[in-house]
Amino acid sequence: MHGPPGVLDEMPVWYYACINRMMTTGSTQEGFRVNTSDRRIAFFDALAAQWDDEEPSSRTMTERLSQQADLLDLRPGQALLEVGCGTGKTTAWLAAQVAPGRVTAVDFAPEMVARAERKDIDADFACLDVCSNRLDCGRYDVVLCFHSFPHFRDQAAALKNIAQALKPGGRMIVMHLAGSAHINRFHAGVDGPVNHDVLPVGAEWEPLLAAAGLKQVTLMDREDLFFLEAVHETGRAG
Repeated sequence: MHGPPGVLDEMPVWYYACINRMMTTGSTQEGFRVNTSDRRIAFFDALAAQWDDEEPSSRTMTERLSQQADLLDLRPGQALLEVGCGTGKTTAWLAAQVAPGRVTAVDFAPEMVARAERKDIDADFACLDVCSNRLDCGRYDVVLCFHSFPHFRDQAAALKNIAQALKPGGRMIVMHLAGSAHINRFHAGVDGPVNHDVLPVGAEWEPLLAAAGLKQVTLMDREDLFFLEAVHETGRAG
């Protein structure tokens, strides 16, 4: 849940103020219960009301995604899981790319999901925690973690969960509209539950992926883009 350089450097006051409004929260939806001990949930719930009014806007993000359409390589008819959908800023764009396929959009923050559902987007929404709630086995062609991976409290567990949700040969994409150095520096400067949230870098990815039965295909890490693609290898862990 980040923006490109310049946006991250000037996050609005309300973002930091939410740290002082931490609360215990839980949610059930479609049979799932999010982890109420993860303080990130309350953190992002407190941001939900203003999320759509601040940059990066839906237009900004979808324009940037459109510029990377060849890299994303989304195709009509695919089943896509968007992990960390927030208020659905990019969900409609993703749904258009895979139609007549289907997007399932999930987030662990119930207020974010509730606002996404009110937008009448042609996608399926659910509040769940990718670190602990099991996903539908072998259902998805693509799992996209856009602006979300650093906030997974147990990244190894999340990757294993994602791997089992992919079809054989399915693709997992981790994507940010800024490089890892910028993202990690930004989080390190924020007090509160996201202070230690980190996007893995370089050689850290391969063992994480391999343990989940995923094979790294592409890794790009530059100032204005982080893009990792991995495929689900059949017969491996995950």
